[in-house]
Amino acid sequence: MKKNDRTVAILLTVGFFAMLALAFASVPLYRVFCQKTGFGGTPKVSRDGSTQVINREITVRFVANTHRDLPWEFSPLQHTIRLKIGENGLAYYKAKNRSNKPIVGMATYNISPDVAGQYFNKVFCFCFEQQKLDPGETMEMPVQFFIDPAFANDPLLKSVNEITLSYTFFVFKKQ
Repeated sequence: MKKNDRTVAILLTVGFFAMLALAFASVPLYRVFCQKTGFGGTPKVSRDGSTQVINREITVRFVANTHRDLPWEFSPLQHTIRLKIGENGLAYYKAKNRSNKPIVGMATYNISPDVAGQYFNKVFCFCFEQQKLDPGETMEMPVQFFIDPAFANDPLLKSVNEITLSYTFFVFKKQ
């Protein structure tokens, strides 16, 4: 093989493996990016609760779904909560395993409207970890959150009075 042909072959091989590595890394990197920025309706994760409350109220609506392969009942224990922006909220979901075997599930989540995701902060959530339910077991699962007071200053959200927090549970499969 000529030297130029060998160089091209090496560069193409390195490029191929770099693109392959980037493809596998893109999903977790995108997930971290969305959690830090609230991009695409993904709520932010906060270590501490809110310290500032403003006098504007908003309704948070809770939605629960399960993937068709997961034989669980999953529902919010409250359908809405009305709270002031910046106020720390606490809501509960309930899950029940209807099968005759233990199942591990994992929840994904989203905020609607998407632009509100950057202001929705989760302090604690069952969705941060896998949830295992034994046959017939029922579990109540909390989510603690607040809406950043900067929400009130965003011109795109002046007329928004309701935010929807939606979860979908899937069977957790080890990769």
